Amino acid sequence: MPFHVMLIPTLGCPSNCNYCWSSEEGSPIMSIETIKAVVKWLKDFRDDSVTFTFHGGEPLLAGADFYRQALPLLSEGLSERDLAFAIQTNLWKMTPEIAEIFAKYNIPIGSSLDGPEELNDFQRGKGYFEKTTKGAEIAKAHGLNVRFITTFTSHSVKYRDEIFKFNLERGQTLKLHACLPSLRGDEPEKWALDPEEYGELLVYLLDKYLENMGRIEVMNIDHLCKNVFTGRGTVCTFVDCMGDTFAIGPDGGIYPCYRFVGMPKFVMGNVHDNPSVEALAESEAWKLMHEYKEYVDRECKSCAHINYCRGGCPYNAITPNNGKIKGVDPHCVAYKRIYDEITERFNNELFGGAGMGMPGMGMSGFPGETGGSGKTSRSGIMSLMLKKI
Repeated sequence: MPFHVMLIPTLGCPSNCNYCWSSEEGSPIMSIETIKAVVKWLKDFRDDSVTFTFHGGEPLLAGADFYRQALPLLSEGLSERDLAFAIQTNLWKMTPEIAEIFAKYNIPIGSSLDGPEELNDFQRGKGYFEKTTKGAEIAKAHGLNVRFITTFTSHSVKYRDEIFKFNLERGQTLKLHACLPSLRGDEPEKWALDPEEYGELLVYLLDKYLENMGRIEVMNIDHLCKNVFTGRGTVCTFVDCMGDTFAIGPDGGIYPCYRFVGMPKFVMGNVHDNPSVEALAESEAWKLMHEYKEYVDRECKSCAHINYCRGGCPYNAITPNNGKIKGVDPHCVAYKRIYDEITERFNNELFGGAGMGMPGMGMSGFPGETGGSGKTSRSGIMSLMLKKI
């Protein structure tokens, strides 16, 4: 697991998405002194490569001056190691000035669109699609790479065909999130995606991906296939992330992940105190995360997918139970569904055919090649497993 530090300049956000669980009105903006403290802390904390992701809330609320100062402080202050930057933003506050600053550091941008404008704005609020699209155009005009996350809810999953077609026609990489119960609002489960529906959605996207190989990329399916192929998790949801991922809140508080920022019981320390690994390990939050790992080792030991699933996301498992460990990630049902599907198809392709090559392969066994008829056979699961190698 690469070392990843998420910087949360503010929990404030100008949008008001119906299912949001992470924004906070009146949240302060991170100071440059806190960025300086992050640099000092990391110099003493560990010396390997690090990726910084600016997240929120809405990180662009920090403004151009913040990034004009913060980025060189981080890159020059930690110049002895390899650094990478990224940002997750709704892009409403994107300006040519900010885009120019980001372009100097080649910062990839993650944003969010839940599908066609009408569907997106029904979930995220009127005008969201237009504002985000405008910001994306500014970023792209300055050479920045913009990708979008699609959140599937109990409502939008009914329109999965339209959402897939929307991304396919726009030539967009599809990356999805399953909507979680909101931590704010009177109906926390209203928008949450049912785990069984989530599992069927993943299988649907696997099929659609294979039907449209070369025309679209579905990142989640790529990761899931790679997990099975390599026998280990490749994204944070499916690894033991404790100690390799941290989030820094606006006041310098250190958390296990950005999802916990703003929740006092999950503060492990503060960068202004320059804590060591040993000091963070004494915090209740650190101990809780390791208790979750031990719980997974015990309760999931008979699961065929344990090595590359690891019980799913600790946040998903812990927060619905008020900080208590009473089960694994509720999306376990979905993970089992898609992992079983991938494994079964892999075994069928590897051992089930008697002809030359594997299903989905050309005559020489490579994806997308043609056989003697000159026609390309439909891609199989192995084509996804091998395409990143």
